[in-house]
Amino acid sequence: MPGDVPVERSRQVTPADDPTPSAWLWDLYFTVIAAAVAAAILLVAGAEPRNRAIALVALGAMVLVHLLIGRPLIVRDAEDLVSLSVVLLQIALFSVAIYHVPLSTWLMFAVIPMIFQTVPVRQAIPLVVGTNLVPVAVEYHVDPAGIGIDLVIAAISTGAGICMGLWIMRALEQSRERLRLIAELEASRAELGRLSHEAGVAAERARLAGEIHDTLAQGFTSIITLIQAADPALRDERLELAVRTARENLAESRALVAALSPTALASGTLPDAVRRQTLRFTEETGVPAPFRLTGDARDLPTRVEVVLLRAAQEALTNVRRHAGAREAAVVLAYAPDAVRLVVRDDGRGFDPAAADGYGLAGMRSRAAQVGGRLAVRSDPASGTTIELEIPA
Repeated sequence: MPGDVPVERSRQVTPADDPTPSAWLWDLYFTVIAAAVAAAILLVAGAEPRNRAIALVALGAMVLVHLLIGRPLIVRDAEDLVSLSVVLLQIALFSVAIYHVPLSTWLMFAVIPMIFQTVPVRQAIPLVVGTNLVPVAVEYHVDPAGIGIDLVIAAISTGAGICMGLWIMRALEQSRERLRLIAELEASRAELGRLSHEAGVAAERARLAGEIHDTLAQGFTSIITLIQAADPALRDERLELAVRTARENLAESRALVAALSPTALASGTLPDAVRRQTLRFTEETGVPAPFRLTGDARDLPTRVEVVLLRAAQEALTNVRRHAGAREAAVVLAYAPDAVRLVVRDDGRGFDPAAADGYGLAGMRSRAAQVGGRLAVRSDPASGTTIELEIPA
């Protein structure tokens, strides 16, 4: 069928598409910091072998806890009691390492980001403050006289650590927001492609139905009329055969028109189809939408009826999706030289000049194909009125 073109499918956005650095980069950073501090512990002068061994064991335990427990929690963004427990365990192991080898303080470069990634900010900030006080407490235990400079260093480290942690959290939040927007964009793109495809197919079917109705069907009708005018009794067998063939082909062309027309029109008149659309709208949304018919209903060209029906469907869809209306109304008015469709609602309104996502361009395009005119009036105070008038 013409117009049946493939619709581009949207690629599903997954967590693997997150533009932030992969988890393994953070694992590498943590491991490199731990390895550097371990090397420093091995090389530092003055530390007893026993203290070095305990600090190295504590450091290795921190790496294992992170890789086996902490990392999955960070990936899942758990931020629960288990996450808090893991952070407290890491701080305890960090304290053990510092107590036995004060040089382990440099591991703070890995511990502070780990805290912010594992627990909520309201818990991370006091934990960072407490973590920075651990070296001060150790120094006070070893040499109380030098605690002043340690407090200054702890204050600077705490401020810098909190700022770095908040920056990390802000960057992660922006990345999550970008991922959410990408997912919404992909979904909107897929929906737009589907609607465009359906609209294109419907428009092509309506065009073909109109062409068949206006050319072949009318041509066969004219042939029958002319032959019967020349020989009303059809005494000539050849003329009688020609009339019978023309009538059969006229029936076929009408069947094609019916098959190409929307199913809502195939089972009744245009007013019946529009009335059914309003009833369905009310059933699905609970919003009252009375339908009113004025003038004398009459048969219209198929393509005109298709445009009017599609406009009613699109307008009611907009009310359902965007208006937030308490009431709507649909009017189908037949005049001697035109037919007019009006759809009103008392919703929030919108700016027609900036409304690209409301299907107005498609309605205007279809209206122009049959010589019609679409008018849109909308504001927050009075809602929206869509009026389509087609000469017929």
